[in-house]
Amino acid sequence: MKSLTGTVTKIKIVNMTPSLIFFKLDNVNCLIARNSLNFFADASEGMKVTIAGYYNKRNQFIVQRYCINGQTQLMIDVETIQNREKVFA
Repeated sequence: MKSLTGTVTKIKIVNMTPSLIFFKLDNVNCLIARNSLNFFADASEGMKVTIAGYYNKRNQFIVQRYCINGQTQLMIDVETIQNREKVFA
């Protein structure tokens, strides 16, 4: 298994059932099927990500594991909502 670290530059939903997400990590085309909806909620463009997986015949990186370096998008959204509630309270 090979691992890559970089910045997510593009995210697209390819298929909903079964779920399949395409994203670019720097200049590498990546596909994620396992936990893809979790990845879609956690990652956004510009985030640093470490992924592990393998290359297929089309030279696309198939992701088996991922790790968001820093805060996930979900954590950022929850923090923003909590800060708004403190201001209005």
